Amino acid sequence: MIWLDWLTKWKMTKLQINPPFLNIELKFADADRNAAWEMYIELLTRITTQALDAKDGDEKTALASIYSLFGTTRTIIKSHGRESLQFTKLAIVVLNQVIRPFTARWHKLSLEKAFEDPQQCARFRKELDELQADLRRYTGMMGEMAGVEEDLVLLEQVEAENAA
Repeated sequence: MIWLDWLTKWKMTKLQINPPFLNIELKFADADRNAAWEMYIELLTRITTQALDAKDGDEKTALASIYSLFGTTRTIIKSHGRESLQFTKLAIVVLNQVIRPFTARWHKLSLEKAFEDPQQCARFRKELDELQADLRRYTGMMGEMAGVEEDLVLLEQVEAENAA
């Protein structure tokens, strides 16, 4: 399988990746699988993939949890080193192209007291729902890279979609 086929399978084709790279054969090393397992668990247990009911939770806490994925990802990359190159390539692109635009925008708005305005809180939750859809796909990709049984990946996706 090549990168383009894998990204297409997971509906992550909006990622901006250099076209020649997309045609490179995709092979996961043990370090990729181990790093992916760690990220999979992190994603499954955070607001990144779990529904946030309108009457529950706190926007600032949700934003902080999503932002903490930067540190978590860096730690995972460093602990698995150069041997986790395929994981690293995908993780960095997702951080920079999917998560960073959301956290940068909402961090600034948070400093401007946006979370004191119910309309802004509703807007945050709507955008969080959109981000979660991408992060659920990313979580599925991490599960597949980790070698988690497809049934478990599909179960988590169905549960997340039903909760949304």
